[in-house]
Amino acid sequence: MDVVRRIRTFNAGRDPERLQLKYRAMRGSAFAFLRGTCHLFYDRLPSGGVFKSAPRVWVCGDLHLENFGSYKGDNRLVYFDISDFDESALAPASWDLVRWLTSLRIGAERLAPGHAEMGALCQAFVDAYGSALALGKAYWVERDTATGLVRELLDRLRDRDRAHFLEGRTTLKGRQRRLRVDGQHALAATAAQRRAVTEFMHDFAQRQLDPPFYKVLDVARRIAGTGSLGVDRYAILVRGKGSPDGNYLLDLKQALPSSLAPHLKTPQPPWPTPAHRVVELQRRVQAVSMAFLQPVAMGGSAYVLRGLQPSEDRIALDRAGRKGADLPDLVRVMGRIVAWAQLRSAGRDGSAGADELIDCGRRNKWKAPLLAAAQDCAEQVRRDAATYNAAFDDGAFGA
Repeated sequence: MDVVRRIRTFNAGRDPERLQLKYRAMRGSAFAFLRGTCHLFYDRLPSGGVFKSAPRVWVCGDLHLENFGSYKGDNRLVYFDISDFDESALAPASWDLVRWLTSLRIGAERLAPGHAEMGALCQAFVDAYGSALALGKAYWVERDTATGLVRELLDRLRDRDRAHFLEGRTTLKGRQRRLRVDGQHALAATAAQRRAVTEFMHDFAQRQLDPPFYKVLDVARRIAGTGSLGVDRYAILVRGKGSPDGNYLLDLKQALPSSLAPHLKTPQPPWPTPAHRVVELQRRVQAVSMAFLQPVAMGGSAYVLRGLQPSEDRIALDRAGRKGADLPDLVRVMGRIVAWAQLRSAGRDGSAGADELIDCGRRNKWKAPLLAAAQDCAEQVRRDAATYNAAFDDGAFGA
């Protein structure tokens, strides 16, 4: 496989400025490379064994260490759950598991440098996942039930309010806010982009219960994530409950077909648009959906519209500063969350029923081949990242 050509072809047509940010991020580490090349990961994934025989479930598709995070649900409570569904699809359960295990082997090397330590962490994840499946009951993680690093994250969110959140993302002149175009969270939008988004939001507002809430104050191109950088995406500052501190931020992101699609053998539901797939599967899989989450259309393309919240955050291992002490608890939590997500969405549109998942959780034969495959996948990602790094340094991914 020509890795360089595959990456360039996949990213063709994206916003050049944000695409360069993606390419530079991918050069930073093998973990960032993994995050930015979901399509390549599935091109490399073996097609037989546990990757064919596992129960079909609604997968995140891009499951990795940093695709879990905190958010406020539409019931106003804060949860910790899987947080990204751009690549979601009906696929063997093993696909999500092996991608997460690969991300652990690559993303937590510094915190668990020994082979035995990493092996124990991977085993802890699959054991927690299997045990949660075997119980057959979908639970969730909120502040009162959280432990370790997740509890610390949710406790820190108590001190975050909307005014402080807005101060970090906007500038204030008098009582009027404007989005902060800092090259970190946002880039300037063109006049045509501002006009298109403003017209879309005006039409959208007319169908809502409180149209003035959605009055647009400012628009910028949003910078977020790694894999989706370059996809059409906007941060929208709206009136909300009033200026200056009642303003709200919205995220409008183009939805594209899943990177898993070329490799799927199981028939998929006939979603009206990719945005309907993303939103519907997020609603099925998460314990409680995020506020404002809905599929929309702008200029003939599908987008997902949702709120940006002070309570959104994630556990970044490179800043954890715990030298791996809290990793066993964290990986068990994430393993259980994956199992609960699959149980919660069981028996829908062709996904395996709860009884099949419970039976899978009770068996252990799938664990050893899955763990071995994850080790092989991690080595392949490192080789592909080295190839990419050399090409990037030679200018193959220049503007």
